[in-house]
Amino acid sequence: MGYTNVALKDKIMEMYPEIEAHGINLSLDFNRQLKTYDIKLEKNSHKLITHLEKKDADECIDGIKCINLGVQISEFIRNFATLK
Repeated sequence: MGYTNVALKDKIMEMYPEIEAHGINLSLDFNRQLKTYDIKLEKNSHKLITHLEKKDADECIDGIKCINLGVQISEFIRNFATLK
């Protein structure tokens, strides 16, 4: 399945609107060595980098939420999004 990093980021932002609602910056890059997407969440000085497996990214593009990514996003919001 072919898609761009921008398309994947847009789909993640669509599926997890709480990212934008809490003012969290999301960036991603494909890690050729691990064959995963490195997802970086940032708010102020707080950062979280997590990996999204290619299979999970493919499912995300198809509209299937990735539970592991959702948990990571929820944890980041719970820990850092309410901080000023």
